[in-house]
Amino acid sequence: MTQLAASAAELPLGDRSFDIVLASDVLEHIPPPVRMKVISEALRVADKLVIFGFPCGKEAHDSDRALRQEYLDNNLKVPEWLEEHMEADFPEPSLFGNLHGWKVEQFSNESLGFHKWMMKREMNRLFVRVTGRISRSLPGLTEKLLRNRDGNPSYRQIFVLTRI
Repeated sequence: MTQLAASAAELPLGDRSFDIVLASDVLEHIPPPVRMKVISEALRVADKLVIFGFPCGKEAHDSDRALRQEYLDNNLKVPEWLEEHMEADFPEPSLFGNLHGWKVEQFSNESLGFHKWMMKREMNRLFVRVTGRISRSLPGLTEKLLRNRDGNPSYRQIFVLTRI
């Protein structure tokens, strides 16, 4: 694997350079006026498939705003990723509405209730250590448990784009 530092809005790569492009938890950190350019660049460098996953919509953003306040109320340092989440509204599904030449499928991922519950637990270092060990020791069981926590309303959406 070769490391590359570049702007997601201007990738220094040729068209269709990769079979698959995956952008997980990226779009919510991109300023809204630049998001379509980032999506376009991912589509340009992908030959077959692009997958985007991100916290999506107002309910998810409100949930993170409440989580940030809980950190502050408990005199805890707010994680950098959470501070970044407060800088702009989360992306909406409408970003993927008019993509010519691509089939778009959307899947809910991580129910909003489970996300709220898990984020509160992650404020506890012991919880993080124990669950980290369990997930590394029993990845199959962890995946099954997490799959059961998908649902609506959801915190995150997964968009699978296939070139037509």
